[in-house]
Amino acid sequence: MWEHFDNHGWGGMITALMWVLLMVGLVMLLIKYRNSGDVREKTALDILKERYARGEIGREEFEQKRLDLEG
Repeated sequence: MWEHFDNHGWGGMITALMWVLLMVGLVMLLIKYRNSGDVREKTALDILKERYARGEIGREEFEQKRLDLEG
């Protein structure tokens, strides 16, 4: 493997380093792109549903607030 660098000197090592950096950058972009699709902000209706599911509010209050949000 090192014979390649001996034949090309610093130019070969710099080229190899650039390829490694390019690949690392592409992998990082793919990871960021994949993870960014998973995250979305909760809407007010989402929060209301969670509160109802936890029992923090009753059915009547849930229905009233849901109508207010959708109206």
